[in-house]
Formats: sequence, C-alpha cells, structure tokens
Amino acid sequence: MKLIEQDEMEDFQAILQARQLAADDFELHQVDTTDPKTDEIFGLTGFVTVSRKSNGHKKQYPIGDGSSWVTEFERDLQRGAFAG
Repeated sequence: MKLIEQDEMEDFQAILQARQLAADDFELHQVDTTDPKTDEIFGLTGFVTVSRKSNGHKKQYPIGDGSSWVTEFERDLQRGAFAG
C-alpha cells in the first residue's frame, strides 16, 4: 500500500524548493507496518526514512493516517538536522 499521499509529496517538494535544496539530494524510503488483517479498522501505519545523499544524514518519521511527517521534517530542517 502507498502510505505517502500525493499532497504530502508536493508539500515535501515545496519545502525543499523554498529552502533551495535539490530534490534529488533527498531520498524517501517508506515501510508499511499496517497489519493487513486490521487495516480497514485501524488505518494505515508505517514509517518513512528521509535520507540526504550528500551527507548521509537520516531521520525517520511515522507515516499513515493522521501523521504529520512533512511538518516534522520541516521542523528538523529548521533545526539543522540535515545540514551539511
């Protein structure tokens, strides 16, 4: 299943663009941890690892229904978590 929604990807790209960061310097890897027996009851869950290729910095965020990983990513950028 796809956990990262199109609007979240657009927001992610917009954050990078606003900070003049190259989108191809970042890689997203999502893992779906949803129990297939309960996904209709409890919603989708998982995590995304955001990696910056140029310096190897990585952060992991919970994703799925009701997550705010893009906001958390932006906050981490502001705090220098992916800085050179």
